[in-house]
Amino acid sequence: MKGPLRRSRSNRMLGGVIAGWARYLDMDVTLARALYVLVSICSAAFPGVLVYIVFWILMPLEPEAIEGQVER
Repeated sequence: MKGPLRRSRSNRMLGGVIAGWARYLDMDVTLARALYVLVSICSAAFPGVLVYIVFWILMPLEPEAIEGQVER
């Protein structure tokens, strides 16, 4: 079962949105970022930036790892 969709704390370039989507979809983060940039460029960039900002605002940040706790 997949966990909830959350922004990444550890693997982020800006807000962790694409890293969170990549983890949720179980795909490589670099591939997810490249696909997002490609789709954004093909759509005249503005909608891609707007969608990223909306997800940055709406997606919750993953909780901080507590020392000694194992990440799933």
